[in-house]
Amino acid sequence: MKIVKYREDYKMEWDSFVSNSKNGHFFFQRDYMEYHSDRFCDFSLLFFDNRDNLIAILPANIEEEVLYSHQGLTFGGFLVNEKMKAETMLEIFETLKDYLRNEGIHKLIYKCIPYIYHKFPSEEDLYALFYNNAKLVRRDISSTILMGGKVKYHLQRQRAIKKAIKNGLEFVQSDDYESYWAILEEILQTQHDTIPVHSLDEIKRLAGLFPDNIKLYVAKKNRKMLGGTLIFENEKIVHTQYLANSSEGRMTGALDFVIDNLISKIYKDKKYLDFGMSNENEGRYLNPGLIAQKEGFGAGSVVYDFYELDIQ
Repeated sequence: MKIVKYREDYKMEWDSFVSNSKNGHFFFQRDYMEYHSDRFCDFSLLFFDNRDNLIAILPANIEEEVLYSHQGLTFGGFLVNEKMKAETMLEIFETLKDYLRNEGIHKLIYKCIPYIYHKFPSEEDLYALFYNNAKLVRRDISSTILMGGKVKYHLQRQRAIKKAIKNGLEFVQSDDYESYWAILEEILQTQHDTIPVHSLDEIKRLAGLFPDNIKLYVAKKNRKMLGGTLIFENEKIVHTQYLANSSEGRMTGALDFVIDNLISKIYKDKKYLDFGMSNENEGRYLNPGLIAQKEGFGAGSVVYDFYELDIQ
């Protein structure tokens, strides 16, 4: 087995492997990963077997002699093909440890891909982490709806949706990222003293590169945008990347109205809808109001795990 550090001439092979992997996501494509290449020192790796077949890839970056499964992505450990076996994954970890020692890297911070994003069962890496005495160092909590059948909303969410209908709100897909980002930035600044991870120019560029995967759905009244969400869409799952509700939107049930339309109409044939995380401080603080809103749509919890492996 051999490891090759990613370089541009591997782009086509990398992207093809992502598309055909059993636990891939569109944001592992190089065009997505490289939108923030100025912020991270890329150290992505390709793993080939003794017949020179590509069997696994690891999106990663390096910082101060620590290898991270890429810090610019929500999650992402090993992407593997359907031929991956548990024993092979153990061999991959042994090969990786030898490679990192030779590179002077003494630690791996590994972000697991949550099972809801797997096309097929793909937790060989979790066993390999345990086998190698990796330590769980962070656990984020996300809220996810299992689609299909009747999703049960809490009474407060039902009332908000009825309010939106009574107020004559319109649900639409939009490409007006400027107006939406203005709402989002104001909310994040006033309520959390922060800014979106993506700038307006970045999200417009990414939406142009991945029009089938990145979409914006909003609620309007008299053509005025009130609230909505950016959607990251994969084969079996959709993820609400940015939820936003203006002050008028909160009064008229705009965000609840958008989410209901996504659940009951637009994405009713998907397997999961993932609302994303409701915690801060690396999982040590739970935002009760935020997670309650998501659970109000019938969502249950899924964790995003981070492991630390010392390379000795």
